[in-house]
Amino acid sequence: MANATKSARKRVVIIGGGFAGIHAALALAEQPVEITLVDRSNHHTFQPLLYQVALAVLSPGDIAQPIRSILSSQPNARVLMDEATGFDLEARKVILGSGNSLEYDWLLVATGVTHSYFGHDEWAEIAPGLKSIEDAVEIRRRVLLAFELAEREALETGNHPELNFVVIGGGPTGVELAGAISDTARLYMKNNFHYIDPSRARVMLIEGLPRILNAYPEDLSASAKAQLEKIGVEVHVNTMVTGMAPGYVYVGEKTIPSVVTLWAAGVKASPLGRLLGFPTDKNGCVIVDPRMNPPGHPEIFVCGDLAHIEINGRVIPPVAQPAMQMGDHAAKLIKADIAGKSRSDFSYFDKGDMATIGRKAAVARIVWPFKANWSGAPAWLVWLTVHVFFLIGFRNRLIVFLEWLWTYSRFKGGSRLITGSQELPGWNERKE
Repeated sequence: MANATKSARKRVVIIGGGFAGIHAALALAEQPVEITLVDRSNHHTFQPLLYQVALAVLSPGDIAQPIRSILSSQPNARVLMDEATGFDLEARKVILGSGNSLEYDWLLVATGVTHSYFGHDEWAEIAPGLKSIEDAVEIRRRVLLAFELAEREALETGNHPELNFVVIGGGPTGVELAGAISDTARLYMKNNFHYIDPSRARVMLIEGLPRILNAYPEDLSASAKAQLEKIGVEVHVNTMVTGMAPGYVYVGEKTIPSVVTLWAAGVKASPLGRLLGFPTDKNGCVIVDPRMNPPGHPEIFVCGDLAHIEINGRVIPPVAQPAMQMGDHAAKLIKADIAGKSRSDFSYFDKGDMATIGRKAAVARIVWPFKANWSGAPAWLVWLTVHVFFLIGFRNRLIVFLEWLWTYSRFKGGSRLITGSQELPGWNERKE
């Protein structure tokens, strides 16, 4: 097996080009180390805006940037488009899918999470989730195709199947998807068709718990539900999905026809977490100490969504904000090792949470620089400002801001392109 790194300098290997991995690499720019960042994709994705690609407000290039471009001005960083498939912890090596291996002095693993269908992996083909650009493009294809097929069938027969869109899971992703589908149907497509009325589409959000946005304060959860219902989304709480088939969702004994079913009900850790061989929680996240190290391995950091880390009895949430901070702190600890200084524990600086619901509609739990719970247009403006600010690259920020300005002021959809197959699961079987 070939060895991909031979250098006299200390070596840092980062697995994963998400928020944690990118932040760690950038924070080590001036250090006397050789950094190798490995990711099976060539780009970093700003995941909080994936749903806007899925609903054609933004294009994939607006929220993604090549990792090589991000690190292009950093002489001590190299990027390898490959996949980690195993680890030799004793020899301090990462085994790659290409057959190469990487030796490391410090290893940072931050490969995130993927969809969990709670033992029903067969549902994945029927109800795609949203974790990658590929997922977003597939969801965009299905949502837009449903309207196109309905228009074609209405022309041919004078009728078409009921346009029901079912989103399963009432967390931030589910809320954002449901609101965006409703906005697309009611606002951005209302004058685009001759034989169908997109505004008559039904959008249903199904949540098994007593309320949506369960991790948010109760007043924000209630506000989110009210704002969703105001734009036409049917919110069903205390409702468990018991099965699905192409074109249908089953809730107990009830059958709900669905032209597009989307999954936002659960996640599980990347399989790479278990390959490390350390204890994991029920979701497969690696249990680490306050310095993000698994037991007995101070040279290994597990960061971002892949890490199960508790501070003062609270598990750090698997979202972008702590992932960025974990990447920065891991770099800080490596710097301390280089300088021969003692390490410090990770401390999560919670600035708050926010979820957008639709045009001029959102909820925000603000902790910093002041404490407040906001809803509606003020929360939406905060959400817009924060997300533009944290996009990597000036071009991305400018393009996204202009896209939003055009879309929200002119009621014009963004990148409404359908690529790939023109087949929709269950469509032909459900024709009336």
